[in-house]
Amino acid sequence: KDSDADDAVEQLFLVVVAIDFGTTSSGYAYSFTKEPECIHVMRRWEGGDPGVSNQKTPTTILLTPERKFHSFGYAARDFYHDLDPNESKHWLYFEKFKMKLHTTGNLTMETDLTAANGKKVKALEIFAYALQFFKEQALKELSDQAGSDFENSEVRWVITVPAIWKQPAKQFMRQAAYKAGMATPENPEQLIIALEPEAASIYCRKLRLHQMIDLSSRAPVNGYSPADTVGTGFTQAKEHVRRNRQSRTFLVENVIGEIWSELEEGSDRYIVVDSGGGTVDMTVHQIRLPEGHLKELYKATGGPYGSLGVDYEFEKLLCKIFGEDFIEQFKIKRPAAWVDLMIAFESRKRAAAPDRTNPLNITLPFSFIDYYKKFRGHSVEHALRKSNVDFVKWSSQGMLRMSPDAMNALFKPTIDQIVQHLSDVFDKPEVTNVKFLFLVGGFAESPLLQQAVQSAFGSRCRVIIPQDVGLTILKGAVLFGLDPAVIKVRRSPLTYGVGVLNRFVEGKHPPEKLLIKDGTRWCTDVFDKFISADQSVALGETVTRSYTPAKPSQLVIVINIYSSEQDNVSFITESGVKKCGTLRLDLTGTDASVPNRREIKTLMQFGDTEIKAIAIDVATSKSVKVGIDFLNY
Repeated sequence: KDSDADDAVEQLFLVVVAIDFGTTSSGYAYSFTKEPECIHVMRRWEGGDPGVSNQKTPTTILLTPERKFHSFGYAARDFYHDLDPNESKHWLYFEKFKMKLHTTGNLTMETDLTAANGKKVKALEIFAYALQFFKEQALKELSDQAGSDFENSEVRWVITVPAIWKQPAKQFMRQAAYKAGMATPENPEQLIIALEPEAASIYCRKLRLHQMIDLSSRAPVNGYSPADTVGTGFTQAKEHVRRNRQSRTFLVENVIGEIWSELEEGSDRYIVVDSGGGTVDMTVHQIRLPEGHLKELYKATGGPYGSLGVDYEFEKLLCKIFGEDFIEQFKIKRPAAWVDLMIAFESRKRAAAPDRTNPLNITLPFSFIDYYKKFRGHSVEHALRKSNVDFVKWSSQGMLRMSPDAMNALFKPTIDQIVQHLSDVFDKPEVTNVKFLFLVGGFAESPLLQQAVQSAFGSRCRVIIPQDVGLTILKGAVLFGLDPAVIKVRRSPLTYGVGVLNRFVEGKHPPEKLLIKDGTRWCTDVFDKFISADQSVALGETVTRSYTPAKPSQLVIVINIYSSEQDNVSFITESGVKKCGTLRLDLTGTDASVPNRREIKTLMQFGDTEIKAIAIDVATSKSVKVGIDFLNY
């Protein structure tokens, strides 16, 4: 499609609302299509945590004992927490549930999530409730601003997902959004799925020098001397942001930021590392001046190395001190107190820094101390004394005292994995001439992660942190919704193709694949490749194939789609080749008087954030209904 046609579509939506649905926290931001240079971040939420200043709300959701939606975010957490323990065990409380979509190998519409009390609920319902909550909040805020009711049809929605998610998880998110009433299968364009590091990359292009912190510069940053850049520079930057918090509107200038003038056209690249609560994913981009279009140079990679890994290490530490059997029981019997303990840990986790010398105190909830005594017959203090965990002591005020070393040790496994993964990416031949590394996402606020990335890669490229780092993805997603065509070239993460029959060629095809049908010799299970892993695909580029129904009377053609991480695949039976979806052509309602050998031309698009397909009946040039499905096959 040419851009003019696109503009016509754009005009239908008055506003773009992006939802950053994160593992640990979520939020939304929006921009009116008439003034795309202003990005508004959602209103301040009720509630909030000590030591955690942020525009986003925790990704927690509470359902009543009857499984109806009750509340989301701080409200859900506080309400759950205030329930009487006997009552609270009937309520369904979910947190950090987004990771389930990444870790479930065979995700379907039926996949379950487990609440804090051990009960199961369909994941699709929870995701739909959460998205519906954001939809209602955003529409309410827009209506308040406009002074009249804002219709859902006037909004283009953008939902962010990690780039390393597979197709089923992206489709799952789309289905949940349909269920939440954001868009419909008949009008899918109203919802765009954006990839988190891509969104961050789009925003980073627009950064001006005063909006970022350069960890590598020896010159003063923001007027502070470099010695205190990592620690204090960050606090000062935060102060600066907090003063501007009253205005939740960010101005994005319609230019490419100054920093890009240092990039050599065509050869220099930059890496965006999006480190969040659940996953870390990274993408390597090149900018095409003057328009500033982006081109992806290496397929998105990453893994489950988010800050949740630190929480998990803390939990392991507690198990080591108090016993795994006790911790398991405590989580089930006193779920609200467990949530409390993790909140207390969260604020200390944010206080960890490379140069910290004084200990970090974590308050243990009274019911933890009480329940432990009932469970074991001796005190928490006694457990700490005999546990031989060196760096953790009991303080007389009823707290766990962790030495900075003990806290840093909790970060180490996760940070090591991130650094290792980055090293692997830097070693790829496609990834040369990296000028900048942008560290974005909530976990990027951690001075420990900043220091590790800076010391590992500071000599190879400039490590840069946008100032409002937790909101980078949100703001980038709004920009993406305003102009989805900004990313012109992507890389396919997998090899995709279908299984077909080919004429059997002696000596070329293996004899066990021979099939004789009506006297013709066919070779079965041939993998017909649409696109290779890591192949670059331009936006709008299509792969075309023609299919003929086996029988003239056939009304539905179902073609299995297979994927593999390998490039050169010859047969669908090879190891590593998985059936991953179906392409379904619906021939009903098409003219039956067409010649008996019908040909259906299928065009598949791989250059977008999701895989799409269209099909045309060649004889009548009518379009045929086609669905491409990675969830229900």
